Amino acid sequence: MPLDRLVLILFIVICAAGATIWLAAIVMASFTLPFGMVALIPALLVIYVLWRVIADRLRSGEDDHYDRMD
Repeated sequence: MPLDRLVLILFIVICAAGATIWLAAIVMASFTLPFGMVALIPALLVIYVLWRVIADRLRSGEDDHYDRMD
C-alpha cells in the first residue's frame, strides 16, 4: 500500500474518531444521565459484539474441526 494512501486512511480514521467524541460530548451534555447509564452503553456494545462472534462460530460449518477427524 502506498504511503500516501496509508496516511490518508489514518487521517480519515482520526478525524472520524474526533467527530464521534465531539458529537458524543454534545449529546451527553444535553442529557442528564447518571454515570451508570453512561457506562452501560459501551458495555452493551461489547456484549453485543461478543454475542455475534460466539453465535457466528457456533453456526459456521467451516469452523467445525470435529468434521475433519477420521
